[in-house]
Amino acid sequence: MKKMRFLNYYIYHILFKGKCKNLVLARNSKTRPKKKEWYLMNAKLKITTAMIIFGSMGLLVRNIDLPSGTIALVRGMIGVVFLAIVSLSLKEQFSKKAIVKNGLLLTILGITLSANWIFLFEAYKHTTIATATLSYYLAPVFVTALSPLVLKEKLTAAKFICIITSLIGMMFVSGALTKPFQGIEDFIGIGYGIAAAVSYASLTLLNKFTRETTATEATLAQLGVASVVLLLYVFLTKDFIDITIGIKDILLLSILGVIHTGLGFWLYFSSIQDLKAQTVAAFSYIDPVTAILLSTLILNEKMGFAEILGAILILGSTLISERIREPGWVEKIPTMLRK
Repeated sequence: MKKMRFLNYYIYHILFKGKCKNLVLARNSKTRPKKKEWYLMNAKLKITTAMIIFGSMGLLVRNIDLPSGTIALVRGMIGVVFLAIVSLSLKEQFSKKAIVKNGLLLTILGITLSANWIFLFEAYKHTTIATATLSYYLAPVFVTALSPLVLKEKLTAAKFICIITSLIGMMFVSGALTKPFQGIEDFIGIGYGIAAAVSYASLTLLNKFTRETTATEATLAQLGVASVVLLLYVFLTKDFIDITIGIKDILLLSILGVIHTGLGFWLYFSSIQDLKAQTVAAFSYIDPVTAILLSTLILNEKMGFAEILGAILILGSTLISERIREPGWVEKIPTMLRK
Protein backbone atom coordinates (compact mmCIF):
# COMPACT_ATOMS: atom_id res chain seq x y z
CA MET A 1 0.00 0.00 0.00
CA LYS A 2 2.83 2.42 0.88
CA LYS A 3 4.55 1.61 -2.41
CA MET A 4 1.35 2.39 -4.32
CA ARG A 5 0.96 5.75 -2.57
CA PHE A 6 4.58 6.55 -3.31
CA LEU A 7 4.05 5.66 -6.98
CA ASN A 8 0.95 7.86 -7.16
CA TYR A 9 2.84 10.82 -5.67
CA TYR A 10 5.71 10.21 -8.10
CA ILE A 11 3.33 10.28 -11.08
CA TYR A 12 1.70 13.41 -9.69
CA HIS A 13 5.04 15.23 -9.60
CA ILE A 14 5.89 14.22 -13.16
CA LEU A 15 2.50 15.14 -14.66
CA PHE A 16 1.43 18.15 -12.63
CA LYS A 17 4.55 19.66 -11.09
CA GLY A 18 6.66 19.35 -14.21
CA LYS A 19 9.77 18.08 -12.47
CA CYS A 20 10.97 15.35 -10.18
CA LYS A 21 14.72 15.02 -9.77
CA ASN A 22 14.64 11.69 -8.04
CA LEU A 23 12.49 9.30 -6.06
CA VAL A 24 13.66 10.70 -2.73
CA LEU A 25 12.46 14.18 -3.70
CA ALA A 26 9.06 12.80 -4.69
CA ARG A 27 8.79 10.91 -1.44
CA ASN A 28 9.89 13.71 0.87
CA SER A 29 8.68 16.77 -1.06
CA LYS A 30 6.47 19.16 0.83
CA THR A 31 4.69 19.98 -2.42
CA ARG A 32 3.11 16.57 -2.81
CA PRO A 33 -0.71 16.76 -2.96
CA LYS A 34 -2.78 16.68 0.17
CA LYS A 35 -4.89 13.61 0.73
CA LYS A 36 -8.18 15.36 -0.12
CA GLU A 37 -6.68 17.06 -3.18
CA TRP A 38 -5.34 13.75 -4.46
CA TYR A 39 -8.67 11.95 -4.01
CA LEU A 40 -10.56 14.71 -5.84
CA MET A 41 -8.08 14.73 -8.73
CA ASN A 42 -8.21 10.94 -8.94
CA ALA A 43 -12.04 10.91 -8.80
CA LYS A 44 -12.36 13.52 -11.57
CA LEU A 45 -9.97 11.56 -13.76
CA LYS A 46 -12.02 8.39 -13.14
CA ILE A 47 -15.40 9.95 -13.98
CA THR A 48 -13.98 11.68 -17.08
CA THR A 49 -12.64 8.34 -18.32
CA ALA A 50 -15.96 6.62 -17.53
CA MET A 51 -17.98 9.23 -19.46
CA ILE A 52 -15.70 8.97 -22.51
CA ILE A 53 -16.06 5.18 -22.38
CA PHE A 54 -19.87 5.40 -22.18
CA GLY A 55 -19.96 7.99 -24.97
CA SER A 56 -18.12 5.67 -27.35
CA MET A 57 -20.43 2.70 -26.72
CA GLY A 58 -22.71 3.49 -29.68
CA LEU A 59 -19.86 2.96 -32.14
CA LEU A 60 -19.32 -0.58 -30.89
CA VAL A 61 -23.00 -1.53 -30.80
CA ARG A 62 -23.52 -0.20 -34.33
CA ASN A 63 -20.79 -2.54 -35.64
CA ILE A 64 -21.87 -5.72 -33.84
CA ASP A 65 -23.96 -7.86 -36.20
CA LEU A 66 -26.10 -9.42 -33.48
CA PRO A 67 -29.59 -8.76 -32.05
CA SER A 68 -29.81 -6.20 -29.23
CA GLY A 69 -30.90 -8.81 -26.68
CA THR A 70 -27.85 -10.96 -27.39
CA ILE A 71 -25.49 -7.97 -27.17
CA ALA A 72 -27.03 -6.91 -23.85
CA LEU A 73 -26.76 -10.48 -22.49
CA VAL A 74 -23.07 -10.85 -23.30
CA ARG A 75 -22.39 -7.35 -21.98
CA GLY A 76 -24.06 -8.16 -18.67
CA MET A 77 -22.36 -11.51 -18.18
CA ILE A 78 -18.86 -10.19 -18.93
CA GLY A 79 -19.53 -7.14 -16.78
CA VAL A 80 -20.54 -9.28 -13.79
CA VAL A 81 -17.44 -11.47 -14.06
CA PHE A 82 -15.12 -8.45 -14.44
CA LEU A 83 -16.62 -6.55 -11.50
CA ALA A 84 -16.56 -9.68 -9.33
CA ILE A 85 -12.85 -10.19 -10.07
CA VAL A 86 -12.09 -6.53 -9.31
CA SER A 87 -14.05 -6.66 -6.05
CA LEU A 88 -12.31 -9.84 -4.91
CA SER A 89 -8.87 -8.46 -5.80
CA LEU A 90 -9.63 -5.32 -3.78
CA LYS A 91 -10.89 -7.54 -0.92
CA GLU A 92 -14.21 -5.70 -0.68
CA GLN A 93 -16.65 -7.03 1.90
CA PHE A 94 -20.17 -8.03 0.85
CA SER A 95 -23.18 -8.01 3.13
CA LYS A 96 -25.52 -10.90 2.32
CA LYS A 97 -27.99 -9.51 4.82
CA ALA A 98 -28.20 -6.17 3.02
CA ILE A 99 -28.60 -7.84 -0.38
CA VAL A 100 -31.37 -10.14 0.89
CA LYS A 101 -33.08 -7.21 2.61
CA ASN A 102 -33.18 -5.32 -0.69
CA GLY A 103 -33.78 -8.47 -2.76
CA LEU A 104 -37.14 -7.51 -4.28
CA LEU A 105 -36.06 -3.99 -5.15
CA LEU A 106 -32.74 -5.18 -6.63
CA THR A 107 -34.64 -7.70 -8.74
CA ILE A 108 -36.92 -4.96 -10.11
CA LEU A 109 -33.87 -2.79 -10.77
CA GLY A 110 -32.14 -5.64 -12.61
CA ILE A 111 -35.18 -6.21 -14.83
CA THR A 112 -35.37 -2.48 -15.54
CA LEU A 113 -31.65 -2.40 -16.37
CA SER A 114 -32.04 -5.23 -18.89
CA ALA A 115 -34.91 -3.37 -20.59
CA ASN A 116 -32.83 -0.19 -20.60
CA TRP A 117 -29.98 -1.88 -22.48
CA ILE A 118 -32.26 -3.48 -25.08
CA PHE A 119 -34.06 -0.18 -25.77
CA LEU A 120 -30.80 1.78 -26.04
CA PHE A 121 -29.12 -0.74 -28.37
CA GLU A 122 -32.22 -0.80 -30.58
CA ALA A 123 -32.10 3.00 -30.73
CA TYR A 124 -28.48 2.84 -31.93
CA LYS A 125 -29.46 0.43 -34.69
CA HIS A 126 -32.49 2.39 -35.99
CA THR A 127 -31.24 5.98 -36.01
CA THR A 128 -28.01 7.98 -35.79
CA ILE A 129 -25.91 7.71 -32.66
CA ALA A 130 -26.34 11.45 -32.01
CA THR A 131 -30.14 11.25 -32.21
CA ALA A 132 -30.28 8.09 -30.08
CA THR A 133 -28.01 9.70 -27.46
CA LEU A 134 -30.03 12.92 -27.30
CA SER A 135 -33.28 10.94 -27.02
CA TYR A 136 -31.72 8.91 -24.21
CA TYR A 137 -30.59 12.11 -22.51
CA LEU A 138 -34.19 13.00 -21.76
CA ALA A 139 -33.77 10.74 -18.71
CA PRO A 140 -32.87 13.63 -16.34
CA VAL A 141 -36.00 15.42 -17.55
CA PHE A 142 -38.15 12.41 -16.65
CA VAL A 143 -36.42 12.19 -13.26
CA THR A 144 -37.23 15.85 -12.59
CA ALA A 145 -40.84 15.39 -13.72
CA LEU A 146 -41.44 12.22 -11.67
CA SER A 147 -39.53 13.15 -8.52
CA PRO A 148 -42.52 15.06 -7.01
CA LEU A 149 -44.61 11.87 -7.27
CA VAL A 150 -41.97 9.32 -6.32
CA LEU A 151 -39.63 11.22 -4.00
CA LYS A 152 -42.04 13.96 -2.86
CA GLU A 153 -39.66 16.64 -4.10
CA LYS A 154 -40.94 20.08 -5.06
CA LEU A 155 -41.28 20.85 -8.78
CA THR A 156 -40.42 24.54 -9.14
CA ALA A 157 -41.61 26.75 -11.98
CA ALA A 158 -38.02 27.02 -13.25
CA LYS A 159 -37.65 23.24 -13.45
CA PHE A 160 -41.02 22.96 -15.21
CA ILE A 161 -39.78 25.43 -17.84
CA CYS A 162 -36.65 23.31 -18.26
CA ILE A 163 -38.82 20.23 -18.89
CA ILE A 164 -40.86 22.02 -21.56
CA THR A 165 -37.66 23.36 -23.16
CA SER A 166 -36.18 19.86 -23.32
CA LEU A 167 -39.33 18.50 -24.97
CA ILE A 168 -39.21 21.27 -27.57
CA GLY A 169 -35.56 20.42 -28.17
CA MET A 170 -36.56 16.77 -28.69
CA MET A 171 -39.07 17.89 -31.34
CA PHE A 172 -36.26 19.65 -33.22
CA VAL A 173 -33.99 16.61 -32.96
CA SER A 174 -36.73 14.23 -34.12
CA GLY A 175 -37.65 16.46 -37.07
CA ALA A 176 -41.29 16.74 -35.99
CA LEU A 177 -41.12 20.55 -36.42
CA THR A 178 -38.85 20.68 -39.48
CA LYS A 179 -39.06 17.32 -41.30
CA PRO A 180 -42.46 15.80 -40.46
CA PHE A 181 -42.17 13.14 -43.18
CA GLN A 182 -38.69 11.80 -42.50
CA GLY A 183 -37.95 8.10 -42.52
CA ILE A 184 -39.85 5.77 -40.21
CA GLU A 185 -36.58 4.25 -38.98
CA ASP A 186 -35.58 7.51 -37.29
CA PHE A 187 -38.91 7.69 -35.45
CA ILE A 188 -38.55 4.07 -34.33
CA GLY A 189 -35.03 4.82 -33.09
CA ILE A 190 -36.23 7.92 -31.22
CA GLY A 191 -39.03 5.88 -29.69
CA TYR A 192 -36.54 3.30 -28.43
CA GLY A 193 -34.29 6.10 -27.16
CA ILE A 194 -37.15 7.66 -25.18
CA ALA A 195 -38.10 4.21 -23.80
CA ALA A 196 -34.46 3.80 -22.71
CA ALA A 197 -34.62 7.23 -21.07
CA VAL A 198 -37.78 6.27 -19.15
CA SER A 199 -36.21 3.02 -17.93
CA TYR A 200 -33.00 4.83 -16.92
CA ALA A 201 -35.03 7.44 -15.04
CA SER A 202 -36.80 4.58 -13.26
CA LEU A 203 -33.41 3.13 -12.29
CA THR A 204 -32.31 6.49 -10.90
CA LEU A 205 -35.45 6.96 -8.83
CA LEU A 206 -35.74 3.37 -7.57
CA ASN A 207 -32.07 3.24 -6.54
CA LYS A 208 -32.90 5.98 -4.03
CA PHE A 209 -34.82 3.37 -2.01
CA THR A 210 -31.99 0.87 -1.60
CA ARG A 211 -30.74 0.68 1.97
CA GLU A 212 -27.51 -0.53 3.60
CA THR A 213 -25.91 -1.67 0.34
CA THR A 214 -22.65 -0.37 -1.10
CA ALA A 215 -22.41 0.83 -4.70
CA THR A 216 -20.50 -2.32 -5.68
CA GLU A 217 -23.03 -4.63 -4.03
CA ALA A 218 -25.97 -2.91 -5.70
CA THR A 219 -24.25 -2.84 -9.10
CA LEU A 220 -23.24 -6.51 -9.02
CA ALA A 221 -26.71 -7.59 -7.87
CA GLN A 222 -28.44 -5.59 -10.61
CA LEU A 223 -26.06 -6.81 -13.29
CA GLY A 224 -26.56 -10.38 -12.12
CA VAL A 225 -30.36 -10.13 -12.26
CA ALA A 226 -30.19 -8.36 -15.62
CA SER A 227 -28.02 -11.17 -17.03
CA VAL A 228 -30.51 -13.84 -15.91
CA VAL A 229 -33.46 -11.89 -17.34
CA LEU A 230 -31.65 -11.31 -20.63
CA LEU A 231 -30.71 -15.01 -20.84
CA LEU A 232 -34.41 -15.91 -20.55
CA TYR A 233 -35.33 -13.20 -23.04
CA VAL A 234 -32.80 -14.40 -25.62
CA PHE A 235 -33.81 -18.04 -25.09
CA LEU A 236 -37.55 -17.33 -25.48
CA THR A 237 -37.28 -15.04 -28.52
CA LYS A 238 -35.97 -15.36 -32.05
CA ASP A 239 -32.68 -13.80 -30.88
CA PHE A 240 -31.57 -17.31 -29.92
CA ILE A 241 -32.16 -18.81 -33.38
CA ASP A 242 -29.53 -18.87 -36.13
CA ILE A 243 -27.00 -16.76 -34.25
CA THR A 244 -23.61 -16.66 -35.95
CA ILE A 245 -20.78 -14.82 -34.23
CA GLY A 246 -17.70 -13.75 -36.16
CA ILE A 247 -14.26 -12.85 -34.87
CA LYS A 248 -15.10 -9.13 -35.14
CA ASP A 249 -18.24 -9.62 -33.03
CA ILE A 250 -16.31 -11.54 -30.36
CA LEU A 251 -13.69 -8.80 -30.14
CA LEU A 252 -16.25 -5.97 -29.94
CA LEU A 253 -18.39 -7.86 -27.42
CA SER A 254 -15.32 -8.42 -25.24
CA ILE A 255 -14.52 -4.71 -25.33
CA LEU A 256 -18.16 -3.84 -24.62
CA GLY A 257 -18.29 -6.18 -21.63
CA VAL A 258 -14.88 -5.50 -20.06
CA ILE A 259 -14.33 -1.82 -20.91
CA HIS A 260 -17.81 -0.34 -21.37
CA THR A 261 -19.48 -2.31 -18.59
CA GLY A 262 -17.05 -3.66 -16.00
CA LEU A 263 -14.37 -0.96 -16.10
CA GLY A 264 -16.80 1.86 -16.91
CA PHE A 265 -19.16 1.00 -14.05
CA TRP A 266 -16.29 0.56 -11.59
CA LEU A 267 -14.72 3.91 -12.54
CA TYR A 268 -18.09 5.66 -12.30
CA PHE A 269 -19.27 4.27 -8.98
CA SER A 270 -15.85 4.55 -7.32
CA SER A 271 -15.58 8.20 -8.39
CA ILE A 272 -18.99 9.46 -7.27
CA GLN A 273 -18.21 8.53 -3.67
CA ASP A 274 -15.64 11.37 -3.55
CA LEU A 275 -17.49 13.96 -5.68
CA LYS A 276 -20.43 16.25 -5.05
CA ALA A 277 -23.69 15.57 -6.89
CA GLN A 278 -23.34 18.82 -8.86
CA THR A 279 -19.86 17.84 -10.01
CA VAL A 280 -21.09 14.40 -11.11
CA ALA A 281 -23.94 16.04 -13.04
CA ALA A 282 -21.57 18.44 -14.79
CA PHE A 283 -19.13 15.69 -15.79
CA SER A 284 -21.98 13.52 -17.11
CA TYR A 285 -22.25 15.86 -20.10
CA ILE A 286 -18.98 14.43 -21.42
CA ASP A 287 -20.99 11.32 -22.39
CA PRO A 288 -23.39 12.84 -24.98
CA VAL A 289 -20.77 15.27 -26.28
CA THR A 290 -18.38 12.36 -26.88
CA ALA A 291 -21.10 10.35 -28.63
CA ILE A 292 -22.07 13.25 -30.91
CA LEU A 293 -18.45 14.08 -31.77
CA LEU A 294 -17.55 10.46 -32.56
CA SER A 295 -20.67 9.92 -34.69
CA THR A 296 -19.85 13.08 -36.65
CA LEU A 297 -16.11 12.51 -37.06
CA ILE A 298 -16.00 8.73 -37.53
CA LEU A 299 -19.41 7.77 -38.97
CA ASN A 300 -19.91 11.09 -40.81
CA GLU A 301 -23.42 11.46 -39.32
CA LYS A 302 -24.10 15.12 -40.02
CA MET A 303 -26.36 17.26 -37.83
CA GLY A 304 -28.38 20.07 -39.37
CA PHE A 305 -29.20 23.42 -37.76
CA ALA A 306 -32.46 22.10 -36.28
CA GLU A 307 -30.72 19.10 -34.70
CA ILE A 308 -27.94 21.30 -33.27
CA LEU A 309 -30.55 23.69 -31.86
CA GLY A 310 -32.43 20.76 -30.34
CA ALA A 311 -29.22 19.41 -28.78
CA ILE A 312 -28.50 22.81 -27.21
CA LEU A 313 -32.04 23.02 -25.82
CA ILE A 314 -31.95 19.49 -24.36
CA LEU A 315 -28.46 19.58 -22.86
CA GLY A 316 -28.71 23.23 -21.78
CA SER A 317 -32.06 22.90 -20.03
CA THR A 318 -30.96 19.67 -18.34
CA LEU A 319 -27.78 21.32 -17.06
CA ILE A 320 -29.68 24.34 -15.72
CA SER A 321 -32.30 22.09 -14.13
CA GLU A 322 -29.60 20.15 -12.27
CA ARG A 323 -27.84 23.33 -11.14
CA ILE A 324 -30.92 25.17 -9.88
CA ARG A 325 -30.78 25.91 -6.16
CA GLU A 326 -33.52 27.98 -4.54
CA PRO A 327 -33.52 30.81 -3.67
CA GLY A 328 -31.60 33.20 -5.91
CA TRP A 329 -30.46 30.69 -8.57
CA VAL A 330 -31.03 33.20 -11.39
CA GLU A 331 -28.40 35.56 -9.97
CA LYS A 332 -25.92 32.65 -9.91
CA ILE A 333 -26.17 31.86 -13.65
CA PRO A 334 -23.16 34.06 -14.66
CA THR A 335 -21.05 32.27 -12.05
CA MET A 336 -22.34 28.86 -13.21
CA LEU A 337 -21.40 29.64 -16.82
CA ARG A 338 -17.85 30.57 -15.82
CA LYS A 339 -17.18 27.22 -14.14
